[in-house]
Amino acid sequence: MRSGAALLGLALLCAACQQPAVASEQAVLAPAAQVAAKEPEGLKLAIFAGGCFWGVEGVFSHVKGVTSAVSGYHGGAARDASYDAVSTGTTGHAEAVRVTYDPAVVRYDQLPRIFFSVVADPALKNRQGPDSGTQYRAALVPLGDEQRKVAAAYLAQLGKSGLWDRPIATRIEAYRKFYPAEAYHQDFMAAHPDQGYIRAWDQPKVAGLRALFPNQYRATFQPG
Repeated sequence: MRSGAALLGLALLCAACQQPAVASEQAVLAPAAQVAAKEPEGLKLAIFAGGCFWGVEGVFSHVKGVTSAVSGYHGGAARDASYDAVSTGTTGHAEAVRVTYDPAVVRYDQLPRIFFSVVADPALKNRQGPDSGTQYRAALVPLGDEQRKVAAAYLAQLGKSGLWDRPIATRIEAYRKFYPAEAYHQDFMAAHPDQGYIRAWDQPKVAGLRALFPNQYRATFQPG
């Protein structure tokens, strides 16, 4: 017998991150960062918002050096940190992913490159793929001065790259508090590989990671 929370989770799968599956976005090889991150030893945290968090989490869970990717909400208040509230697009929250990574294996500057190559189109405002609303905005949330410096330099670099025919819409957002999403959202791609949205929109992102970054791709999914 399923619990009430599990039933609610299944019902909400028919809401956001569930738009009609049309065609996946095309991967674009973003340039290597001109400003490399200089990070001390030890695991670090980074936060990325870029559309439905299932795909963001799924891609980073296949990156070597990432030890955890957790789906959640960032930008709003604690009272609104729930899937049904955030899906209204009125809370200030973005669907986001908190990434734990080892800079000895993958530096912070390499993470945004992967992010903008295969996860999020940096020139889209308040939408990604089939999903639209402020909760699907693309944003970098630096945690510390080094990440902030690298993130600002990289967004400026993307703006000059000519890879996108529109201005860069992705912004740097000040860190507030990250709220992990409900349990049924965690490791969603691994748990539901045949779900329609995952097959149409998120599995192609992982395929793009494998194709464009073979040295950074990990075949196994790292649970969050």
